[in-house]
This record gives sequence, C-alpha cells and structure tokens, in this order.
Amino acid sequence: MERKNLEHLLVTENEQLQKLNDIVLKAVEEEKLLSQKLYAFEDKNPALGSRIADRIASFGGSWKFIVVFILFMIIWMGINLYIFQKPFDPFPFILLNLLLSALAAIQAPVIMMSQNRKEEKDRQRAVNDYLVNLKAEIEVRNLHQKIDLLISEQMKTLFEIQRVQMDLMEEIKQSMK
Repeated sequence: MERKNLEHLLVTENEQLQKLNDIVLKAVEEEKLLSQKLYAFEDKNPALGSRIADRIASFGGSWKFIVVFILFMIIWMGINLYIFQKPFDPFPFILLNLLLSALAAIQAPVIMMSQNRKEEKDRQRAVNDYLVNLKAEIEVRNLHQKIDLLISEQMKTLFEIQRVQMDLMEEIKQSMK
C-alpha cells in the first residue's frame, strides 16, 4: 500500500515537472521568435544616398562646418576687397550670396532626408520597445501561471502525503490494538 502511494506521488511530481518544462520551452521559443523579428527590422546596409545624406547632415550641422564656412566667407571677402585691383566679386558680394543660397537650397533637403530616415529608425525603435514590453508582460503572466501551478501541485502533493500519513497512523493504531 505504501509503495503504491509513493509511486503515485513520484508520478504526480514528474507530471508537475513536465508541465513546468513545457511552459519554459514555450517561453524560450517565444523569445526566439521575438528576437528574430527585432533583428529583421535593423537596417544593416542603408542605401548609398542615405549614407551620403547622413554624412552631409552630420557635417552640415556641426560647429566644424560653421567655423569652416565663416573662414571661407572672411577669406572670400578679404580677397575681393584687398587683394585684387579688379575683384571678381565686388562689394555687395553677389556671387557669394548666390553660393550661400545654392548651398542652403541643396543642404536643406539633404538634411531633411537624413532627419526623415532617423525619424523612421526612431519609429521602428518605438515598435521594438513595445514588442519587448509586451513580451515582458507575457513573461510576468507566465511566471504567475508557473507559481500558481507550483502552489496547486504542492498542495495536492501535501494533501496526498497527509492522507498517506493518516493511513499509516490508522494502520499503526490498528496494529496496536
């Protein structure tokens, strides 16, 4: 009788561990799927135009660009005011204004392309963050299920052990009479 009860307890414990193992395997598989989805969204090799736009925007929006361009303008004005007897761009510096306007007209759309690309990356990061947060929420729920399962299985096991002990006590009591 005791051996049969102990075997039953071992089988029950094994079933409990198998359920937990299945839950863990399912969670690991879901993690693989999520990480594969997130990896697929990464832009490893952007197009040549995108790389050029990013480089121009990073240089055009830096202090280095501002300093270089101020020096260029000072040299341009100095050459046209003091070096040549007959300057190629006299005082109102119309050619310099034309160059500045052309530079601004070309640089602005390039910077906008770069910003749009970065905005798309940020949007994708937000989606990825949402997926990770959703996965974390699911994992917390799975942990709650695992704990609930453990508690319920332990209670069953404890009740079974208690029943076996009561049976043993009854047998001892009967044998003493």
